[in-house]
Amino acid sequence: MNIREAKQQIKNAMVAYFTKDEFGGYLLPAERQRPVFLLGAPGIGKTAIMEQIAQELEVGFVSYSMTHHTRQSALGLPFIATKTYGGQDYQVSEYTMSEIIASVYEAMETTGRTEGILFLDEINCVSETLTPAMLQFLQYKVFGRHAVPAGWIVVTAGNPPEYNRTARDFDIATWDRLKRIEVEPDYDVWREFAVASEVHPAVITYLDIERGHFYAVEATPDGASFVTARGWDDLSAMIKLYEAQGLAVDELLVEQYVQNADIAKRFAMYYDLFTKYRSDYQIDRILDGTAEVGLAERARRAPFDERVAVMGLVVDATVGVLRQAVMEEKAAAFTHGVLADLKERLAAEGVADAADAAALIRATSTELGHTRDVERASSLLSEERYRSFERAIGLLDEALRTGAELPNGATFDLLRERFNERLDELDASVDAASAALDHVFKFVEDAFGEGQEMLMLVTDLSVSRAGMAFINDHGCERYFAHNQNLQFYERGSDLAARIDRVTLDEE
Repeated sequence: MNIREAKQQIKNAMVAYFTKDEFGGYLLPAERQRPVFLLGAPGIGKTAIMEQIAQELEVGFVSYSMTHHTRQSALGLPFIATKTYGGQDYQVSEYTMSEIIASVYEAMETTGRTEGILFLDEINCVSETLTPAMLQFLQYKVFGRHAVPAGWIVVTAGNPPEYNRTARDFDIATWDRLKRIEVEPDYDVWREFAVASEVHPAVITYLDIERGHFYAVEATPDGASFVTARGWDDLSAMIKLYEAQGLAVDELLVEQYVQNADIAKRFAMYYDLFTKYRSDYQIDRILDGTAEVGLAERARRAPFDERVAVMGLVVDATVGVLRQAVMEEKAAAFTHGVLADLKERLAAEGVADAADAAALIRATSTELGHTRDVERASSLLSEERYRSFERAIGLLDEALRTGAELPNGATFDLLRERFNERLDELDASVDAASAALDHVFKFVEDAFGEGQEMLMLVTDLSVSRAGMAFINDHGCERYFAHNQNLQFYERGSDLAARIDRVTLDEE
C-alpha cells in the first residue's frame, strides 16, 4: 500500500486499541494489541506519519531507533536484591528499568499525556543477543521486569534486507505477533503531501515532468545510487533557505541530497530554467492583479515544460498566501480562547488591582511558553499550533510592555483592545487572500481556459488543507465554477461570526 493508506490503517488501529469499556479499561488487552510493523524502503515517510498520527490523535509520542541498543540498554542493568521467601532471605537478580520504558514514563511526566505511541524504528536490525527479548516484548510489551505503561501503543518499522545490510527477515513466530504493513513509494500520494506542506515548486514541477526520478535505488560500480522522498523533501527545505539568504543553488548542493549523479545534474539544470520563469512571469503581480498585459498570452504559447513550471509557481504562491491566512485565523481563535479563559480567572479571583492583573497575565504567558516547549520537545508541536502559541504569547507580552507605561498598568481592557486590532488586521489579510485567489483564477482562465493547467490549479487547491480550509470558510466562486464535482464545500461564515468578539466585552 502507499504511505497514505498505511497512515489510515495505523490510525484506525490506534483508535481501536485506545477504545475503553464502560469501566475505563481497554477493550483489547495489551498482550493482544499486535504492534504495527511498517516495512518499507528508506526515506518514504514512515517516521513522519507516526508523528502526524500522534498530533492528530493528541496523544504522546516517543521514538527510538533500535540499531544502537544492546541487551543491557534495552532490558536494563542487573543488580542483586534481597528477597524473603518463607522467612528465609535470598539474593536474587533484578534489573533496572529499561531506557526505552523509562523514556515513556518521562514523556508522560513531561506532557501529562497518559496515552501515546512508542515508535521503535529499525527493529529488524537488533543484535542477535536482543532478539529473544524483542520476541517477548512484541507479545507482552515488557522489557525485563518492566512493562510499557497501559495506554501506550507499540508501532515498529524497518527496511527490507535489500536496502539495509544489517536487516534480516523475521521468522514466522515473530511475524505472527505483528500487524504487518508493507509500504511502497507512490509519487501521486507524495505530491499531495508536497503541495499541502509547500515543498519547493521547482521540486514538484520537475517530478511532474520526470516522475521516474521520484524514487530510485540502484547498485553501481561506485556504490549505491539512490533518490528518496526524504531526499527531495530535505533538498526543498535547503533550497528555500539558500534562496532566502541569496546563496547559489547549484549541482554541488543538489547532489548532496539527490545521490544519483544524472538526476542531480538534470534537476540542477531545470532549477536554473525554473528561476528564469519565476523572474519572467511576475508571480507576485499575478496574485495582486497587476500583471503586465500579454503575460497570459505568453503563458498560453509557452512549451509544455514552461507551462508546468509557471503553474507550479502560481500554485505555490497561492497556497502560501492562503496558508498564511488560515494559520493566522486559527492563531486568532486560539488566542481568543486564551483570553476568554483569562477573563474567567480574573473574575474568579476577584482581581481588581492592576498589579494583580499584570501578574496573572504574566503567569498565563509563562504557562503557554512552557506548554509550547514541552510539545516541541515531544514532537507534538505542529507549525500551526506553534504559530498559535507565539501569537498568544506575543499579545500577552505586548500588553505587559505597553501597560508598564500606562497609569492603570496591563489590564484586560488593554488586552481586548490589542486583540481587536489584530482581528482588524486579520480581516484585511483575509480580504487580500480572497482577492489573490480570484486574480489567480482569472489569469489561468485567460491563459489556459479549461485546459490541464486549470485542472492542476483546482486539484492542488483541493488537496491542500489550507486551500480547502480557506475556501470552506470564505468561498471562491471561480473555484466552484471550475469544479462542479466539489459543490459540497459550502461557504462559511465570516471571521467575526467564528470568533465571537462579544464574549470578550464586559457585560
